[in-house]
Amino acid sequence: MTRKPLTTLHGVGAALAGKLARLGLDNTFDLLFHLPSRFEDRTHVTPVYQLRHGQPALILGTIEGCQVQFGRRRSLLVGINDAGAFFTMRLFYFNAQQQRALQNGQWIQCFGEARQGAKGLEMVHPEYRVYAEEPKNITSDALTPVYPVTEGVTHARIRKLILAVLDSELAQVKELLPPVILQKYQFMPLADALRILHTPGADDDLAALASHRHPAQQRLAMEELLAHHLALRKLKLQRAELAAPRISITGSSWSRLKFSLAFELTGAQLRAIAEIEQDFTLLRPALRLIQGDVGCGKTLVAAAAALHAADSGYQVAIMAPTELLADQHRRNFESWCKPLGITVGWLTSRLPAAEKRAARAAIESGEVQIAIGTHALFQQSVCFARLGLIIVDEQHRFGVDQRLALKNKGRTDTQAPHQLIMSATPIPRSLSMVYYADLDVSNIDELPPGRKPVNTVVLPNTRREEVQERIRAACALGRQAYWVCPLIEESEVLQAQAATETAALLSAILGEIKVALIHGKMKPAEKDRLMQAFRKNEIDLLVATTVIEVGVDVPNASLMIIENAERLGLAQLHQLRGRVGRGEAQAVCVLMYQAPLGKTSRRRLDILRQTNDGFEIARHDLESRGPGELMGTRQTGDQQLKVANIVRDQALLPLVEQAAGELMNHHAENVGLIIDRWVKHKAHYAEV
Repeated sequence: MTRKPLTTLHGVGAALAGKLARLGLDNTFDLLFHLPSRFEDRTHVTPVYQLRHGQPALILGTIEGCQVQFGRRRSLLVGINDAGAFFTMRLFYFNAQQQRALQNGQWIQCFGEARQGAKGLEMVHPEYRVYAEEPKNITSDALTPVYPVTEGVTHARIRKLILAVLDSELAQVKELLPPVILQKYQFMPLADALRILHTPGADDDLAALASHRHPAQQRLAMEELLAHHLALRKLKLQRAELAAPRISITGSSWSRLKFSLAFELTGAQLRAIAEIEQDFTLLRPALRLIQGDVGCGKTLVAAAAALHAADSGYQVAIMAPTELLADQHRRNFESWCKPLGITVGWLTSRLPAAEKRAARAAIESGEVQIAIGTHALFQQSVCFARLGLIIVDEQHRFGVDQRLALKNKGRTDTQAPHQLIMSATPIPRSLSMVYYADLDVSNIDELPPGRKPVNTVVLPNTRREEVQERIRAACALGRQAYWVCPLIEESEVLQAQAATETAALLSAILGEIKVALIHGKMKPAEKDRLMQAFRKNEIDLLVATTVIEVGVDVPNASLMIIENAERLGLAQLHQLRGRVGRGEAQAVCVLMYQAPLGKTSRRRLDILRQTNDGFEIARHDLESRGPGELMGTRQTGDQQLKVANIVRDQALLPLVEQAAGELMNHHAENVGLIIDRWVKHKAHYAEV
């Protein structure tokens, strides 16, 4: 079919086409698959006296008063009279021309969500239109679709462009699902589904559309999920066709290290190592997620894999998101590998230039067998002699492009390195890929002997004095504590307590306790000095920003206070909590919040209080934040699926898997077309 450039449409010049490209709209066919995110009911006018808080509505009235209000934020207030019932339209962004156009006595229609303001209900930046006389008919005959937009492109403009091409493009849409599949799963034809979503009728079920349960949405969600599933299946097949480094599991290094340990590995650790060793015997590139709560022993599992690779003559790259965590890995691996005669290298962006050159040369020559570092490992100037295994720690802290760049350093046309991903909380993107069976998963669900789950307490910050006394008591017993603040300096926007101010305040209140401050803006040498002092128990209380989220292992620390916990995400809170509970003493994490606490924030803190299970926390994270792009570079946040939702549409996944099998076995010619329709050119990203 012909896909015409958007500039062939009336009113679309190069500037507008550039803005539409930010939405992934490059041609007229793309407009057809730019689907509504929600629907609005503008089929009737709601009298102002019937409005309720949180209700989206279309209202009509006359303007009575238009004035600028000054305060923390300047705003334009427009009074609206509907048969004696008054309402306010509030604009924070306005110009003099808009203000002049809003004259007393003129008629105005507004569509937006009613909110409770200081002086009654109001709408903030609604869609509005001004009339010199009372308009005869302002309602729509059908529900109004609302599309994803970008700066400089309005909902109305998108709707107009889609309606302009709807009939011509629908006529060219090819049905890629065979009749037998449509009939088997009782799905409507694609063209019918697209027409309903772009032009829903007044009699269409708004509740079903709002909940994404309408048959038209389910039909499109099915095909979109199918496209991603097929893309991942193809990638898995392609990966199986690549050769993998031949890593032997009979080398002696791991056996010697395991024998030298002063403790027994848990059953879960041994199971994970056995699963990795099984991967190595299959002679195809492994892609395995090593999941387990902080302190469960993931690093030792990774060490087993690394030693097998080194014994087999391959290099290993271990990438961590921060210097603190990378340095901790370096210390661990040097202590384990030096007695075994295995060379460990170190590369970060903050090394002096001469040391970086020497490190890169040692990696390129093959002298370094295990290279540990931060983002510096995947820079273009870094070359590996024989990269066979990549280990990425705290996966959620790296972008997909960054991991792809590192993987490609060890790839040829016929071979790709093995990959291990470690995470204490699987991020939503990873969890989504697990749903599609693209990742193999090893779950380390046991803590080492003597470890106890961290007790989590949720308290308002009005109980600070009580928390301070808890610190005093813990330090009196010889224990250490963390106090985490989200910001380094005071912010009027977030109103979060600054770490610098907190450190000074706690020093004054807890006079006999040694307090220190650490944050990301400090020089690396100063941060390292403070962390070494904390490890040696020369500091009782460490006040910190979230820089300590990863990479701090202090077994004597048994108490953590997280200030303004309601401002942090589930995964980040779980990571921070994992900094304590690494010794034999019972550890406690106090989540302090600023009252009043919203419903969503309370639910999030309750989840942390109720469970230490990383997968359970990731599931809730997926529900609240979305899975990120399955085939793209965004890790988390609003998903880039057009109509489907991994959590909401879980019931479709078994059907998707069955339909994928039928398509690949009996209609293989349609597989690539379905992928191209929904995924386009992003499929290669799912390899990482």
